[in-house]
Amino acid sequence: MDELEYLCLMAKKIKDQKAILDKLGIEALNPMQVAAQEAIRKHADVVLLSPTGTGKTLAFLLPIIEGLDPQSDQIQVLIVVPSRELAIQIEQVIREMGSGYKTNAVYGGRSGSKDRMDLKHAPAILVGTPGRVADHIRREAIYTEDIQTLVLDEFDKSLEVGFELEMREIIDAMPGLKKKILTSATQGVEIPSFVRLYESQQLDFLGTTKSQLRIQRVLSSSRNKLDALVQLLAHTGEGNGIVFCSLKDTIQGVSDFLRQHGVEHVCFYGGLEQIDRERALIQFRNGSSRLLVATDLAARGIDVPALDFIIHFEMPFKEEEFTHRNGRTARMNSHGTAYVLQWENEKLPDFVLESEEIQLQSGRVIENSPWETLYLSGGRKDKISKGDIAGLFLKQGGLQRDELGMIELKQDAAFVAVPKSQSSRLIQQLNNAKLKTKKVRIGRLSK
Repeated sequence: MDELEYLCLMAKKIKDQKAILDKLGIEALNPMQVAAQEAIRKHADVVLLSPTGTGKTLAFLLPIIEGLDPQSDQIQVLIVVPSRELAIQIEQVIREMGSGYKTNAVYGGRSGSKDRMDLKHAPAILVGTPGRVADHIRREAIYTEDIQTLVLDEFDKSLEVGFELEMREIIDAMPGLKKKILTSATQGVEIPSFVRLYESQQLDFLGTTKSQLRIQRVLSSSRNKLDALVQLLAHTGEGNGIVFCSLKDTIQGVSDFLRQHGVEHVCFYGGLEQIDRERALIQFRNGSSRLLVATDLAARGIDVPALDFIIHFEMPFKEEEFTHRNGRTARMNSHGTAYVLQWENEKLPDFVLESEEIQLQSGRVIENSPWETLYLSGGRKDKISKGDIAGLFLKQGGLQRDELGMIELKQDAAFVAVPKSQSSRLIQQLNNAKLKTKKVRIGRLSK
């Protein structure tokens, strides 16, 4: 390639990238994303370390997409992630980028028949969890010979001992692999030899983002800490946050107590059905629920906005999980608070000792969200767009623009945040309305 051809190619890449950023509503990339792009273009193996919420997904997707071969009808890129939610999130980001390349996500808890239908025509990019990807390789449901790029997102989780057999199997099944990209928000994780990472370019941005996080302790006179939790939630006002529990069995007790005290919330943990986990995150994202009660499954790899606070109702077993939990708030130089609920006779781990003890004022009232999520029985497969849904609620429903909240569009459903004061009227007025060629049912999404 001569110099003129190279300059023309770079100009096209810049133009294509600007179009993608415009679609995502992003004005410019941050320094980490710029550096990651350059490293991924130049080096075969890249390890990217950067805090939660700094945009690692976009950092590796942009150079990957620009390097895809539009003539290929096989899988070119495999992105392996430790959780279903992260697989769904990355698939959604790629769709929103509007690159034109087919992308599919496969993960446990999803119907195998849906996987087979999606994989009948191979995607250019496949996103999946280790167990499900390895299973499809064994069944020869995916052709791996043409995969040239492997991404291990949150590699500190996907390379844990529990995933070792699947990860070995996946890597061994890709003889044409030319590039490996590993990302994490955790430092000092040993990369196993079977990954075959020899002369990787490492980018470490973990110390470059100044944290505005405050860590505060709240003492509880009772061992179960439930009364103190309600008092603390009143203290947080109208903020949104996550209450972290270390055990999923704890969540039911916390949830029941909060409901008894009129505290609206949604729950998120591994024992829930996948559809319930997804719908909990939808309500948390769109603000119709200000509070998520969750296990460490919510500490990383889920698509939620920056939080005002997180609460450690139960302490995590490892310091790195404490770091990941805290990383859900005070992201990208914004402010946030991590509260530690401590029974007065409870001994805390050493990594919490520097926290500041605070006293809570009594008499404050918990403010639930004024928003509610409505469910529509039509989605992308019905050729319905977000614009169609907005038009239905604004024109036929009579909402003002500031009364129409976030719209999330899925393959066979859609979810819309609306004011609680308007929800009953909207359901009555718009149920069985026609969108494109489909009559859609509309109802409340329960919390």
